[in-house]
Amino acid sequence: MKTLALGAVTAAVWWMASGSLPDAQPVSGSRSFAPTVALATTGAVTTAPVPAATLTEVVQRYCVVCHNDQLLTGNLTLRDFDVEAAEERVETAEKMIRKLRAGMMPPPGMPRPTADTLLALVETLEARVDESAQAAATPQLGERRFQRLTQSEYERVVDDLLALDIDAGQWLPPDVLMGSFDNASGAQGLSAMLLDGYLRAAIEVTRLALGNPAAVSLSHTYQNPAEVSQHAWDHVEGTPFGTRGGMVVTHSFPADGEYVFQFETDRGSGNNTWFEDLDLSIDGEPVALLKLEHNGGDGGGRLFGDDAPEIPSVRTEPIFVRAGQRQVSAAFVDVVDGPYEDRFIPTMASYAGGSASRYGVTGLTHLNELVITGPTSVSGVSETESRRKILTCRPTSSADERPCAQSILEGLATKAYRRPLSAVDMASLMGFYDDGAAEGGFEAGVRNGLQAILASPEFLFRLERMPEGIATGESYRLGSVDLATRLSFFLWASSPDEELLDVATSGALMDPDVLEAQVQRMLRDPQSEALATRFAHQWLRLQDIGKNWPEAFFYPEFSTQLANAMVRETELLFDHLVRQDLSVFELFTADYSFINERLAEHYGIEGVVGDHFRRVQYPNDQRRGVLGHGGVLHLTSMANRTSPVLRGKWVMEVLMGTPPPPPPPNVPAFEASPSAGEGRRLTTRERMEMHRSAPVCSSCHNFIDPIGLALDNYDATGKWRIRENMAPLDTRGTFYDGTEISQPNDLVNVLMKRPIPLVRNVVEHMLAYALGRPVEYFDQPTIRAIQQAAEPDGYRMSSLIQGIVQSDVFQMKQTLTTAN
Repeated sequence: MKTLALGAVTAAVWWMASGSLPDAQPVSGSRSFAPTVALATTGAVTTAPVPAATLTEVVQRYCVVCHNDQLLTGNLTLRDFDVEAAEERVETAEKMIRKLRAGMMPPPGMPRPTADTLLALVETLEARVDESAQAAATPQLGERRFQRLTQSEYERVVDDLLALDIDAGQWLPPDVLMGSFDNASGAQGLSAMLLDGYLRAAIEVTRLALGNPAAVSLSHTYQNPAEVSQHAWDHVEGTPFGTRGGMVVTHSFPADGEYVFQFETDRGSGNNTWFEDLDLSIDGEPVALLKLEHNGGDGGGRLFGDDAPEIPSVRTEPIFVRAGQRQVSAAFVDVVDGPYEDRFIPTMASYAGGSASRYGVTGLTHLNELVITGPTSVSGVSETESRRKILTCRPTSSADERPCAQSILEGLATKAYRRPLSAVDMASLMGFYDDGAAEGGFEAGVRNGLQAILASPEFLFRLERMPEGIATGESYRLGSVDLATRLSFFLWASSPDEELLDVATSGALMDPDVLEAQVQRMLRDPQSEALATRFAHQWLRLQDIGKNWPEAFFYPEFSTQLANAMVRETELLFDHLVRQDLSVFELFTADYSFINERLAEHYGIEGVVGDHFRRVQYPNDQRRGVLGHGGVLHLTSMANRTSPVLRGKWVMEVLMGTPPPPPPPNVPAFEASPSAGEGRRLTTRERMEMHRSAPVCSSCHNFIDPIGLALDNYDATGKWRIRENMAPLDTRGTFYDGTEISQPNDLVNVLMKRPIPLVRNVVEHMLAYALGRPVEYFDQPTIRAIQQAAEPDGYRMSSLIQGIVQSDVFQMKQTLTTAN
């Protein structure tokens, strides 16, 4: 086998050295799409088409060295691959296209043809596969079941429908990620627990929306993570200015009545007595100011002046609060301007991560828990935004009640079901109304009908109707109403608004021009922020920020507020690209970002004051695009150090769409801090070189490590640094195409040398999110068509989004051929 491989390599080197590329001949059939290759002739450059047979020789001489029946590198053999018949092995051809476009094959150190020859090969493969896909009688659309509402979508739809901010995680199990996203139909199984959760959610959401004059007193507990910094420079959003730490919750008060607010605090370290002023505000209005006394030696707290023994929690007197969802904040009044620590701890050290328990740290009082108990002395239910949205009419007599209820339920169900109602729909809902009204009157009947709407499969599942006479495996075009739903969940992660539903009901949405106009309108709407908070958030894996929390001993300043700011920074940049219709490349090259004072301080950027996020120009070239964002750099790090391997792997998987293969079994662990002798710890680079010394590791690390090392000037929290373990950083590396890189700017520049794979990767992920299923090899012709159509427009975001929406794969569906 080694002799075979060596012979193939020798033949390839001889073939290239001899310059024996056969004379260019027309491809069989004289196809007009034949790419060209530049050939040097007496100092001039001419172009000529390269025959497919010649390109097949290139594959056999250069690729089969590794991808043969014996080695099966990458579980792939190209022994009998014929470029002229690429459409007969589409899945294999697509694997080749991806690697060739990224410039990853042949791998570094192996003989390779000229760049022009490789370009001719990949363009020929693309052309043949794409032409075959276009000529197919029936487009291959893939199979997808119906989708159900994810937790996030459920929350957004309920907010649109009832003006209610809820946490669906109270009732529904977590969603499963598949292909980076939580809305993939293939991962959305049904279970008794899920159905029970939907029923409980319908009951509770209805109670929250309409209120409950018969509510009994209950206690609701809200926990405040220890990672929430209590310092004034880490202001908690939603608390009054001039306060520090604390927490903010959205609480639903079921009725007008009296409520008691109870707080559990944790003292700062030290043995002195502490005095704190705790501000309690509702919807921004102060309702109580508690003066707390803490004894440093005993722990716990009590109201100042209270002779009772010190207790772990304090509570207010009953406070009257009107019904409805209200923002409750509790925070400590910031009465001291200056650092709270002694000389043994850095100024920015916070309670986050438990640093207050270490010697030499004078920690700050932490609000651990807020308990809201009530109501008592109920006096009714005030008007709320949710009640006004539901009760669009009020009967003045018993004769008016049923017609009014029918009007209310018809309006709610039309929005909830995302389609016009049928007579059967209304009859069913009015049956629920009649049952409820018989027991408790008009409002109880409406409540019963609303519960039925929220528990209906028409609300919970995005059912797309199939025309009659469609055979198994056959494709068909979606109806206009179903297309509107698919579009709204793509761009807004919620139901269609009234205008979109009206256009769809009239059938006008099937007109490509009308559809294009609706997409432009929806992108201008604030709800399109869902593309940032849902699509980009999951594609870039921002949900992983904070999962591997930085060790407080090494990064004492890292807090929940800082982690949240990092997430918001990346979301705002992507939203900016959508709103301003900028090129997708700005995601990689932007010399600006959206930051607040806390994040600017973390990055070392001066002149940014205040909690609000704003566009800020970077003062130097240390940061560019998303690769300079602290969130991305943190989620690709370990708890106590950076990880060039994780960072390189993230870039290859998420941005380039060319994930490295999984590591082989029994790979030795990466030692965290081995010593180099004489008391010096090894740097990350030195540890990596030890790890990759084994040949089985080096083949992949040759791709991964240079990418990650170019980002190693950022520490595990995204701060810029020039030293590690007191030694100067060495971030030099060689990108797999031979380009020397050592800085983040170098990495951005080398990625931008191959813009087409970057664009296609964005389109691929966006298409998977829009369709609710992972992208398959047969989707690649559609992705290339979208990329090519957007190229003249500079790859603006609207061009990519319009390309997805106007594609057959988005507007059509294929019936299932297998049981699901």
